[in-house]
Amino acid sequence: MDDFPDMTGKTILQVAPELSAGGVERTVLEMTEAIVAAGGRALLASKGGRLEDEFAALGGELFRMDAKSKNPLVLKRNAHQLKGLIAREGVHLVHARSRAPAWSAYWAAKAAGVPFVTTYHGAYSGRTRLKRAYNAVMAKGDLVIANSNWIAAHMGAEHGVPPERIVTIPRGVDLERFDPAAVAPERVEAVRASWGIAGDKRLTLLLPGRLTEWKGQLVAIEALGMMEVQELKGLVLVLAGDPQGRAGYVTKLEDAILAHRLGGTVLLAEHERDMPAACLAADVVLTPSIRPEAFGRVAVEASAMGRPVIVADHGGGRETVIEGETGARAEPGNPAALAGAIRALLDIGASARAGMGKAGQAHVRAHFSKRGLQAATLHVYKRLLE
Repeated sequence: MDDFPDMTGKTILQVAPELSAGGVERTVLEMTEAIVAAGGRALLASKGGRLEDEFAALGGELFRMDAKSKNPLVLKRNAHQLKGLIAREGVHLVHARSRAPAWSAYWAAKAAGVPFVTTYHGAYSGRTRLKRAYNAVMAKGDLVIANSNWIAAHMGAEHGVPPERIVTIPRGVDLERFDPAAVAPERVEAVRASWGIAGDKRLTLLLPGRLTEWKGQLVAIEALGMMEVQELKGLVLVLAGDPQGRAGYVTKLEDAILAHRLGGTVLLAEHERDMPAACLAADVVLTPSIRPEAFGRVAVEASAMGRPVIVADHGGGRETVIEGETGARAEPGNPAALAGAIRALLDIGASARAGMGKAGQAHVRAHFSKRGLQAATLHVYKRLLE
């Protein structure tokens, strides 16, 4: 690990709500791998979740805590637990990745006198003074990591964080895992079978992500609803994601599919664990988020797998997709604009789409590697520890 600073004898504590699925959790795993590879000890205070086995296999040590709760009494209790953990395990640095547990981690780190790092993972809404004060904890790190240039600018405008305390580190893709050559055809066939489209020759659009309104599933359904019957005959859209208890939203999606007469054209699928195979199982990947994505990991993962991507034209998406070269950008929340972008990629044909995919691969390999994220974050730790 020539580009990794030596972390021998250093104990790093990450704090995150849970270990389920999402950009925060994936980055926790990536940094656990890096800390251990650099000779350090990687601890995590979290509620845990479906990724616990993967975390343990990377050498991480989990300390259970109700890190999802926003209850002020729980936050104080968590701070007390973290302070004890820091002392007991000899923690040298604390890295917080979400607001509620970040408050507990901030209080504990300051009480213990150890460096405190935050990663500003999202453009948190802050319409009231109280909400802005709550969000501000993510700007309280001795150094604050922004996962895109857009987030770095947002932090400066929203919280007045001076540039010298901000380090911009884009999220990274595991280029060994997200490599088309590393995915056996059987994996792709298994994914398509799980979607119910094994052997289906229609052009496949994939919108992966948890089922929540801001991810844009309804916009995608409405976009297809605006297309001509002849266009739809050659298309299928897969919405692959975990509703995370949002049964009402699932019903809303099902009603929209019926209202637009898209039964058999728009399919609801479960959360997809094999994302490399899922990207190859699709022809085009969509991320039409209504709210700005801080970065947009799905877009770069799809590009790494050689697939053109359509993103909403705001937030970090502008930094991951080059219009007309690696995919397209559509006006956020505008079904007509998304329909137009889909048509454009249909019209250019398979060969041109493959060319976009190859350009996307080169772009990701140059700018968004997991290894780059790991090395840069370890250097942030080293800078504070020294």
